[in-house]
Amino acid sequence: MSPAAPFARYARQVVLPEVGVNGQQLLRDSSVLVVGIGGLGSVAALYLAGAGVGRLVLTDRDRLDLSNLQRQILYRQADLGRLKAEAAAEQLCALNPEIAVEVLPGPLPEPALLGAVRGVDLVLDCSDNFPTRFAVNRACLTARRPLVTGAAIRFEGQLILFDATGQGPCYGCLYPEAGDAEESCETAGVLGPVVGTIGAMQALLALRRLLGIGDDSGRLHLWDALAMQWRRVRVPRDPACPVCASR
Repeated sequence: MSPAAPFARYARQVVLPEVGVNGQQLLRDSSVLVVGIGGLGSVAALYLAGAGVGRLVLTDRDRLDLSNLQRQILYRQADLGRLKAEAAAEQLCALNPEIAVEVLPGPLPEPALLGAVRGVDLVLDCSDNFPTRFAVNRACLTARRPLVTGAAIRFEGQLILFDATGQGPCYGCLYPEAGDAEESCETAGVLGPVVGTIGAMQALLALRRLLGIGDDSGRLHLWDALAMQWRRVRVPRDPACPVCASR
């Protein structure tokens, strides 16, 4: 039996020199918390499960609504009314029964959120509201866990990886907690593939980090779907940031 035989499911990525058998084992031994299993999280979680990340922890407070199906492609019509995290776990295990999928019913109070963050190697913030994003950012700083956060609305999307172990910025450096009121997809609209693009890119940043491929931290990626263009902006650390200045 060849060394790659136990990873036959992942043959197309094991053959990559940047992954290989050792990298695939590293993914199998890794764990990721996905906060929010909507448009972003449902796509990101699919790719992480398909890639063989050994343990996924899902948390979401919402139940599936008919209007979600336009962009939340992990779910099916029969899932309407179910808790998203539970329906998502079922689908992910059907895709890859080799991984472990855990569900934490949301919303998580901050102590429980911090405990969940401490129990994983990396966090994906796929939530749709600022209070959750700020809470996840604080937990990742406290637990010293890398955070990949994303957002999408209309024809625009963005994502960034924050490295809580270095001297780079945090989410609070990019968005102050006393900022303007946020827009929502419900009122402003969003095209489904825009959300899917950002969710897939969040999974890509997570896999790159888990595999140690490149340094993506502190770079804000901005996607304009109408112009079909990406921009990348370096986000500096704010020395006066109330969240990470004392780190």
